[in-house]
Amino acid sequence: MEHVKWSTWDEPVTRETVEEVAKKLAVRFPDDYIQCAMANHGGHVSPHLFQVEGKERVFGTFLSYEEEDSEYIVEVFHDYKETLPAQVIPIAFDPAGNLLCFDYKNREDDPIVVFWEHENAAEEEMLMHEERLTAEQAEERARENVFYVAESFTDFLKKLYE
Repeated sequence: MEHVKWSTWDEPVTRETVEEVAKKLAVRFPDDYIQCAMANHGGHVSPHLFQVEGKERVFGTFLSYEEEDSEYIVEVFHDYKETLPAQVIPIAFDPAGNLLCFDYKNREDDPIVVFWEHENAAEEEMLMHEERLTAEQAEERARENVFYVAESFTDFLKKLYE
């Protein structure tokens, strides 16, 4: 991607490191993402704007593969997994605490890129307990905060603009 420039990234990591994290998250990351994450994890991108349902959003920070980093991808996933729908894996933050994610639902080897909005997100267990929702209903409610962005990571990068 010639129009995409990365800055303030962490030290590069190996493909094995990225694939090991994918195993911890019980997914397979797409190759285009792996290539980018190896060199640019923890970084910021320019251009950094993208559209989600007609609203302008900002790519904040690409999640890190360094275990001691506060934005280590595995820790971020564990911090949010109670409110994220099943099969949604975070890969980046926006400045407001929302997440850019891969959605593996019905796409085990070829996830789409989605935007997860934290506003009004509730833990599925709480929804099941307090609102007496079934697990399926709680999952449906969790998916109301997920918005389509792109068919692939490469397609997402192509959509970035200033």
